[in-house]
Amino acid sequence: MHSKEQISHDEYQKTADWLMSQTKHRPQVAIICGSGLGMLADTLKCQDSFAYSDIPGFPQSTATCMRPHDVFGPSTPRKPSRALAETTFPVRVFKLLGVETLIVTNAAGSLADGLQPGDIMIIKDHVNFPGLVGLNPLCGPNDDKFGPRFPAMSGCYDKGLRSIAMEITKQLGVASLVQEGVYAMVGGPNFESIAEARLLHRLGVDAVGMSTAPEVVVATHCGLRVFGLSLITNKVVKSYEDSDSVNHEGVLEVGRLRSHTVQQLVTELISRMEINNNNTNNAV
Repeated sequence: MHSKEQISHDEYQKTADWLMSQTKHRPQVAIICGSGLGMLADTLKCQDSFAYSDIPGFPQSTATCMRPHDVFGPSTPRKPSRALAETTFPVRVFKLLGVETLIVTNAAGSLADGLQPGDIMIIKDHVNFPGLVGLNPLCGPNDDKFGPRFPAMSGCYDKGLRSIAMEITKQLGVASLVQEGVYAMVGGPNFESIAEARLLHRLGVDAVGMSTAPEVVVATHCGLRVFGLSLITNKVVKSYEDSDSVNHEGVLEVGRLRSHTVQQLVTELISRMEINNNNTNNAV
């Protein structure tokens, strides 16, 4: 595991070469899962599976699996001592493997009045609070082989994929549970204070969590399409008169209850992407 902030292109390539030597599959889609959403592993019928600890350079997590069109990777825990370059390491490896689209999922607390626990928010934009104060995975010398020094983040959540996902929710009969919104990443690991929740709400944030933004920044930097969704697991407390509080066990429980719907949405979205890719490849 890396211990320095800057990681060389050769180190990313070494990991990609190792993975390509272990499997004949060349994935086009990568999925990163958040808290309580590891059940998305069941969505993919793994043909090749590797322990993260066996993959050179990968941050420690549980497992990854590969099939012709997809890579699956659980998100890594955020630790103060872990450099963001390490946390986002797999994203650049995905790029070198030939991945074209990154799907990111997370568990988030709702700040919007119209988002209830069990709802799904398709991410249309984010506020990366750690990034605003310099905790950005792109800090340090830029690797021009991956992308430009100053990448634009406007439109980083692909509009076309968002539109397809909304169509899928109608076909699945779950459109009433789904809406688009703005996600904010905060540092954690504590949940937000009431004053912090009120501030985020006034800034236009619909849901808040502790992950996702760094991976999206790196994915956008290296030219990947990104689709993101948040499973709303709790209402963030915004009133001093409210006696409710959030706990991690409750977050995981909502993930279990809504797992089937999330699986259906992601599976169908990937299927649509595969069909579109096949049509493009077969075009004269």
